[in-house]
Amino acid sequence: MPDFDKALQTQLHNIQKRTGKTLKQLYAILKKSGLEKHGELRDLLKKELSMGHGDANTLVTIYRRTEGGERSAATAASPGDALNQIYAGPKADLRPIHDKLMQAINKFGKFESAPKKAYVSLRRKKQFATIGPATKSRIDVGLNMRGVKATERLLEEPPGRMCQYKVKVTDSGDVNAELIAWIKQAYESAD
Repeated sequence: MPDFDKALQTQLHNIQKRTGKTLKQLYAILKKSGLEKHGELRDLLKKELSMGHGDANTLVTIYRRTEGGERSAATAASPGDALNQIYAGPKADLRPIHDKLMQAINKFGKFESAPKKAYVSLRRKKQFATIGPATKSRIDVGLNMRGVKATERLLEEPPGRMCQYKVKVTDSGDVNAELIAWIKQAYESAD
């Protein structure tokens, strides 16, 4: 969890730096817009402040938790909330696998971690990976990289999917040198 918290805090810091606005000012823009739907708020930030999709999505997610009444600002400010929701209930046993993956990926260098409803998107200039539970007993690691030959383990996804490849991970032992090498290749190709 600390790695996820750090990545989210870094992303929020970078959003403020790129826009020249504090979180309070950004939240005021969203509130003043009168818009309520997540997608409308995200698109507003992309249009008005030229924010990237991942940054806008993350900011709206945090805003709606703090300002939108889902929780009090004190509890919603915890960046690990989204990850806790992804790995809640029957999927909780998968969290150590996610943490092991993130521990390895954090050694690569800088990237953005954008939590979605059911997975976490990892981005540099573009998305290089997604990590999230596919079932209560499996995490799927989606990878964006081209020109790699699919294997029995590295499954090629049909055209039009969010990622070109997928690796199914069912236990911590599956987080091995082979998988980390594929993730690193995707990371390096997203620069």
